Amino acid sequence: MEITAGYLPEMNNETIEYREIIYSYNGLTAKVKVPQLSPQQLSKIMSIVKANAHILKSFSVSELVAIIDQAIHILLDRQSKQRRLAETWLPIITGYDQEIIRTGLTTFLQRFRKHELQRFLVEDFGNPQLLDDFQPLVKGGYSKAVGADVTGHIWAGNVPGLPLWSFISALLVKSGSVGKTASEEPLFAGLFADILAEVEPKIKNCFAIVTWKGGDEEREALFFEGCETIIAYGSDQSLASIKQRVPVTSKLISHGHKISFSIIGKESLHMQKAVETSHLAALDLIRYDQQGCYSPQAIFVQKGGLITPGEFAKYLAHELSALEIRFPRRELSIEESASFIRNQQREEMSLFAEENKEIISDENGRWIVIYKDHSSEFLPSVLNRSIQVFAFDEIDEVLEKIKHYKKWLQTAGMSTSPENVFLWSQKLSLHGVTRMTGIGRMTSPEAGWHQDGGFSLADLVKMTDIEASTLELAEPLSAYSN
Repeated sequence: MEITAGYLPEMNNETIEYREIIYSYNGLTAKVKVPQLSPQQLSKIMSIVKANAHILKSFSVSELVAIIDQAIHILLDRQSKQRRLAETWLPIITGYDQEIIRTGLTTFLQRFRKHELQRFLVEDFGNPQLLDDFQPLVKGGYSKAVGADVTGHIWAGNVPGLPLWSFISALLVKSGSVGKTASEEPLFAGLFADILAEVEPKIKNCFAIVTWKGGDEEREALFFEGCETIIAYGSDQSLASIKQRVPVTSKLISHGHKISFSIIGKESLHMQKAVETSHLAALDLIRYDQQGCYSPQAIFVQKGGLITPGEFAKYLAHELSALEIRFPRRELSIEESASFIRNQQREEMSLFAEENKEIISDENGRWIVIYKDHSSEFLPSVLNRSIQVFAFDEIDEVLEKIKHYKKWLQTAGMSTSPENVFLWSQKLSLHGVTRMTGIGRMTSPEAGWHQDGGFSLADLVKMTDIEASTLELAEPLSAYSN
């Protein structure tokens, strides 16, 4: 099996070399060819995208929403050739189970349909027409939102489809894009770019999807120099390196390592409700094996319900066991497997030292639930279906456990009463949590969510103002003023 990934604008018959990446999954082997651009070719692509930026800016924002919506519906159609390609190739490339890819893609893509994109725009701008023309301000004068000519994207490969968040955001603010894919998943962004070019050929030279090996300073320097805005995903170390090399005149928006968790109130621990809640919590865990920044690394369970926190841990283990049959965990790398095993051994060694601790695990090492009482320390998970369950009485106990991770905190999944939602959210917001969502929804952010507390669209534009004084002085100079 062989497929070509990436997307390039028209380059006047220039010869492009390709590099092969080999993937294997479930007995299948696949070869993915990615463009291996010379520094000169990368520079040329940056220039092409910049030169065509005016084409994107000639569309109204509603026209761009319609184009994106049409492209998304092609990918949502399981009979389309593009969706079949995604469902065939992504499991082999990423190692995730076919059913996880299928259901995950559908849930993810629904976030980018027309009505969701409209909410996205209103969330950040109030009046989306700010992207089309100068709009009146309450204070007087007018403002317009202007996107960069070229936005650069450096994508991670931990979650399939991730590139669409920033790619679509750039399109909505009428910015051209040059995206660098990760070798872990080089396919999906280019597939989406192909669909966009098919839906609206006029924008086919307004973006490019490329790749190069990490640490290539020559190509990265050209890339950074050619972008007004750069959106980067990666480890804290890689982002620190990028920050040092981005020109001071460019804007860097970085998304690094994050820690998320769930909180379950005692109201959710009645018999049938506890079963439902444990199922939803397990779904948050198995979706892409906790690789997303919004996946839970711990579950805090309140005491005082009909089901105790320790019993809830057993419910959760049962759900993980059942879901493993339908959604088997991907095969881990040697490093991941060793980390998972070391963590389990360390937790088992501490059983005698920590009172009321319990470990429930799959006999084949596919998942592990570690129940701890309120006195145990919270440490980040090794992921890949490894979860800690902590008992607590009051929310302040949870705050005490997470306080050392404030700068890394992101999502809190909740299952509790409406009163507690607001009370707990108020306290969690002061400890660095930027997103509260329902249990079972942690891996499916809403359109327009404030990723890491920022704005997905508003952070990609510069606001241009016409102050009221400009018009006051202009009025006497009009042709009809006399």
